[in-house]
Amino acid sequence: MYRTKTCGELRLSDVGSHVTLAGWVQRIRKMGAMTFVDLRDRYGLTQIVFNVENDAALTEAANHLGREYVIQISGTVAERTSKNPHLPTGDIEIVADELRVLNASEVPPFTIEDDTDGGDDLRMRYRYLDLRRAPVRCNIELRHRMTMEVRRYLDSKGFLEIETPMLVGSTPEGARDFVVPSRMNPGQFYALPQSPQTLKQLLMVSGMDRYFQIVKCFRDEDLRADRQPEFTQIDCEMSFVEQDDIINLFEGMAKHLFKELRGVELTEPFVRMPWADAMKYYGSDKPDLRFDMRFVELMDVLKGHGFGVFDNAAYIGGICAKEAASYTRKQLDELTDYVKRPQIGAKGMVYARVEADGNVKSSVDKFYSQETLQELRKAMNAEPGDLILILSGDDVMRTRKQLCELRLEMGRRLGLRDKNKFACLWVVDFPMFEWSEEEQRLMAMHHPFTHPKDEDIALLDTDPAAVRADAYDMVINGVEVGGGSIRIHDSALQAKMFEILGFTPEKAQEQFGFLMNAFKFGAPPHGGLAYGLDRWVSLFAGLDSIRDCIAFPKNNSGRDVMLDAPAALDPKQLDELQLAIVNIE
Repeated sequence: MYRTKTCGELRLSDVGSHVTLAGWVQRIRKMGAMTFVDLRDRYGLTQIVFNVENDAALTEAANHLGREYVIQISGTVAERTSKNPHLPTGDIEIVADELRVLNASEVPPFTIEDDTDGGDDLRMRYRYLDLRRAPVRCNIELRHRMTMEVRRYLDSKGFLEIETPMLVGSTPEGARDFVVPSRMNPGQFYALPQSPQTLKQLLMVSGMDRYFQIVKCFRDEDLRADRQPEFTQIDCEMSFVEQDDIINLFEGMAKHLFKELRGVELTEPFVRMPWADAMKYYGSDKPDLRFDMRFVELMDVLKGHGFGVFDNAAYIGGICAKEAASYTRKQLDELTDYVKRPQIGAKGMVYARVEADGNVKSSVDKFYSQETLQELRKAMNAEPGDLILILSGDDVMRTRKQLCELRLEMGRRLGLRDKNKFACLWVVDFPMFEWSEEEQRLMAMHHPFTHPKDEDIALLDTDPAAVRADAYDMVINGVEVGGGSIRIHDSALQAKMFEILGFTPEKAQEQFGFLMNAFKFGAPPHGGLAYGLDRWVSLFAGLDSIRDCIAFPKNNSGRDVMLDAPAALDPKQLDELQLAIVNIE
C-alpha cells in the first residue's frame, strides 16, 4: 500500500497513529540534527521530520532528496511544537521511521509554489508541472465541482445528457470551422462543431424534450483572454417552452451555482435589459453593472457653441466618475492616450471637473460659458469633486463602444470592478440581423435558426434590419457567460430566413436540408441556451483569463506549446488523404 493517508487530512486527533504517506517533495530545510521535508499531494501538505538522534542513516538519505522527488514515508503523527496556522495540517508533523524514493526528479524549470517564478510560456510548456501548483489545481477542482452541480441540477429538472458527434458537416455562418479530411472519402472534409446547434434541434424533433451536454466546441477565430480555439459549453435545449420558461430555469441554475460553489445567495430576479438600452447607456451588449457611470448623451448641451469637434459630431456622450476630480493632468493625459490607442480609436477626450464651490472647469473652457457648463453638470448629475469625461465621433455606435472602453478603464482605476461582487443580468431583444461590410449582406446576429419576435415577423418582408430576435444573453460582471434563443420550428419561416441571409433554395437545401426536412415531420416549439463552462469557472475563481481553469490550454497564437501542435504532417499521411500543401505567396 503506497499510502494510508493523504497529505491533507491528518489533524491533532491523529497524534500517536502510525501512517504512510506518498507525494512530491515541496521543500527541504536542514536545521542542525533535524531535517524537515514538506510533502505535497493533491490534497495538501504535511511536514515530515527526520532526526539524526532517531536514525542517522535515514536522515542522511532525506538530506539527499531534491525538489519534486516522489517519495513514500512512514512514521508516527506527533503534535508540532511550532504550529503553522496557515496550513490545515499545521498542528501536526510526521516523525519518519521509513523513507522510500519512488522516483527522482530533475530540478524543475520553475518553482512549484503558489507564487511561481515561471512566466506564462514556460508554465504552458510544462503544464503538467504547473498543474501541481495549488492555485491551478484549485481551479481544476472548482471546474469539476461545477460540472457535478450542473449535472445534478439539470437531472433534477428532467434533462437527459445526450452526446452528439464531433465529426459533422461544415456550416457557412458564424466563425471559421476547423476541418478534418476524410481518408475514406477523398477530397471531402468533416468539420469540428462550433456548437451542437442543429443536432440539439433534431433531438427536440425526436421528442427528447429536455437535453443537455457538457461538450467541446471548436471555432477558428482570433484569441483573447476569454476565448480559446476549443472551449466547453453547457449546452441545453427544451421543447414546448417560451423565452420566460428558459430564462427562469437557467437563472435558477445560476443562483444554484452561486450558492453551492461561492456561498453567495442571490434572491432578487436578474435585471432584464433590452439590447438597445445596453448599447445606449453602456456601449456594450455585455455591460458591467458592478458600478454605475451610465452614458449621458450631450448633443443638446454641447453642440453649436463653436467647438468644431463637437459641432460636427454625430454623437457626443459622457460619463461621470464620482470623486475623481482630483485626477492630475498626467492622469488625464494617460486616459486620453488610452482611448486614442488603435484598438479603441478615439481621436481625443474632453474632461470637466466640478470644483468644491460647484463651478465647472473644463479642458475646452474657452468655447463654453459657465452657464453652459452648469447645464453639463446638471445633465451629468455631477456633484462637487466629480470628474466628467466626454467623447464624440461621427459614428454613433463606434463612439459608444469607445466610451464603453473608457468607462471600464475608469471602473478599473477607481477600484469598482471587485471580483467578489457579482452583477447579473439578461440582455434581451437583440437585433435579428447585422450588416457585414465584408460580405455586403445581412448576417444572423446569433445564428440562422433564431426565431424572430412574433410581433416583428411581418417586417421580414419590408424591413428585415428592424426585426428583433427571441434571443437572450446572461451577462455577469461584463462577461457573457451564456446565451440562447427560441428556435424556428416552422420550415417555411426557416426558408424565409435563409432567403434573407442570401441563400438560394438549392444552397439552403445542400447545407441544412436535413434540418428543414425534419421540420416537416412535426417539430415542436423549442429553444435553448448554452453556458460557457470555461467562463463560469474563470468568473468564480476570479481569473483574468480562462486559460488557468483549463487543464491543457492553447496560447494566444492557438498553439499547444507542450505538445508542439499544430505541426506538419508526414508526407505519407498527406498521400493517404490525397492532400498537397501549396505555398501561396
